[in-house]
Amino acid sequence: MVNLEELKSEIKRVLGEGKVKYFIGYRRSTGGLPAAPFFMKETEDVERLIWDPTCIANLTRFLDDEKKRKARQKEPDTRPIGIIVKGCDSRAINVLLQEEFIKREDVYIVGVSCEHSGMVDEKKLAAKMKGKAVAQVDFAGKDNFAVTAADGEKTGIPAAEVLAGRCVECKVDYPVVRDVTFGEELARSPGNAFKSVEKIEAMSVAERWDFWKEQFDKCIRCYACRSVCPMCYCDECVVDTINFAVTAQTGAKEKAQKIKWIEKSPATSENFFYHMVRAMHLAGRCVDCGECERVCPVDIPLRFLNKKMEKEAKELFDYDVGMNPELPSLVSSFRDEDAEDFIR
Repeated sequence: MVNLEELKSEIKRVLGEGKVKYFIGYRRSTGGLPAAPFFMKETEDVERLIWDPTCIANLTRFLDDEKKRKARQKEPDTRPIGIIVKGCDSRAINVLLQEEFIKREDVYIVGVSCEHSGMVDEKKLAAKMKGKAVAQVDFAGKDNFAVTAADGEKTGIPAAEVLAGRCVECKVDYPVVRDVTFGEELARSPGNAFKSVEKIEAMSVAERWDFWKEQFDKCIRCYACRSVCPMCYCDECVVDTINFAVTAQTGAKEKAQKIKWIEKSPATSENFFYHMVRAMHLAGRCVDCGECERVCPVDIPLRFLNKKMEKEAKELFDYDVGMNPELPSLVSSFRDEDAEDFIR
């Protein structure tokens, strides 16, 4: 099991020695159960660090922001950023390395193993607790969580009953890239890693259309899914005409002539286009961190889309996302033996 005091000690060490610009971890949230991202600049900040089953956020998203921030600075601090990563998060770092968006020396990685457990799903937990307010969730040995209610009552719950969907189908629950690791690197066998998409695959074409129409009818195009995704780092988004690269030399005519692929209004047809384009752009890149689905304010099951693309990559090309930064990305990998029967 991860020793929190040892974890704190390591982060204090690298901060104290000035080896990193700052360190990104987790702290207790003031706005709900899930832990909040925590930026630590001084060693005394580290005392507020936590590690528990509510540390669900994928912190690698902040590496995108850091790179763009440094690009705007005349004399940026070139020290690496320290970051805590889980297994799925580490795979996101590997994708960023594959795509040369970041360099390995840009980040000091402290890996934490989930050790056959994982992160809690707040909605599943609320249902399990029958709506009773929860103050804290802790790891309690193999495959168990210790839940402390707001009134102080403690309850033991099998982790499998309240795990986030991504953790149920997790392929590797320890960091695959790291400078130091806390916790045991235990082999994991999720069984059917794509079981969640079987429900959709079993539907007829008409049923699938009705299902996704109902889901995308709800979309308000807040772009939370895009904002939280570490793979959505483009300066210019093809499906958002407001968000495009502008320099001092960009004239009004060039701005006006930008191609407008979809309207801003959240009509169902426009929503379909937005989500389909985004899913295609994540093919061979999505690490199933589940953040897009977690932050969606209208509960669209976006993991179904991304898991389907991940399944296709695995079955057609035997490609596992984010496992090896030395390998080329899926879309830049071409082999003579690749299947071609999917080409129409």
